[in-house]
Amino acid sequence: MDTAPDLAAVARLLADGTRARICWALLDRRAWTPTEVARHTGVAPSTATEHLNLLVRGGLLTEERQGRHRYVRLVDPQVADLLENLAALAGDGVLGTSARSLSGTRRRDALAHARTCYDHLAGTVGVAVTDAMTEQGLLDWQQGVRLTGDGAVWLAGLGISLPAAGRRPLVRSCLDWTVRRPHLAGTVGAALCRHALECGWLARDRMTRAVTVTELGRAAFAEHLALEL
Repeated sequence: MDTAPDLAAVARLLADGTRARICWALLDRRAWTPTEVARHTGVAPSTATEHLNLLVRGGLLTEERQGRHRYVRLVDPQVADLLENLAALAGDGVLGTSARSLSGTRRRDALAHARTCYDHLAGTVGVAVTDAMTEQGLLDWQQGVRLTGDGAVWLAGLGISLPAAGRRPLVRSCLDWTVRRPHLAGTVGAALCRHALECGWLARDRMTRAVTVTELGRAAFAEHLALEL
């Protein structure tokens, strides 16, 4: 047989519901302690530790130690993109998004409207921003997505400087699991989301990955992208 990546190994890691919930929670890009993971997933600390060890060995999570404290996080943006793409296939039942209470429905709707996907903007707002950038000629999709020359000038005009070329693509499409259409990821997507948060265009929810478009943000998106939110 031809050699091929061991896709089944990755699938086995995420086939367990607890490990899937752990990875989904870590899409907020924070570093979590095993105690926080255990509390969030509703399992014993020893059980959470076993799952975390498997995810670290499997290459989906990385760990950091500070003294006696251990922290875990997603290993890189590629894992975050993988999780979002799988969520798009899973549909409305993805990891608890089928809310059974009023508060759960509100949290689900808030996440569907606007949220961070690891380090870039997702949800209805993220897709709308991506569409507006395309309509303004800042992105081109003829042969996959790419940043145009006008797009680079536009970013510079906002004061967004991009890091030197690295392993991460400059722009990348990420399939949004709520809208089922692509939003912008990659270095540009991350830089734009970071800029919007720092400028107060977006405000984070303290408990979830949801973000809110502020009055300042609505004015900024209207001015810079002719986008009404």
